[in-house]
Amino acid sequence: MPVAKGPHFNERDIYVDYPFEDVCFRWCYKSQMICRKFYGEMESTEAIPHDNGLWNEALLSGNEITEYDYNSK
Repeated sequence: MPVAKGPHFNERDIYVDYPFEDVCFRWCYKSQMICRKFYGEMESTEAIPHDNGLWNEALLSGNEITEYDYNSK
């Protein structure tokens, strides 16, 4: 089910799992940054652009997950 972009993106961090590509994303609402984490790896230290194809695919085909699940991947 797609992750709906809406007012909650301005209220809390959003965690998105995209198992098709073995990747998760974290939207940090305070800094307005997107972070990427491939399964089994550390979170990227560089921000992901808002128009990144993989991020947008994850929003359309991925699932919103908890912070705990994000950190467990």
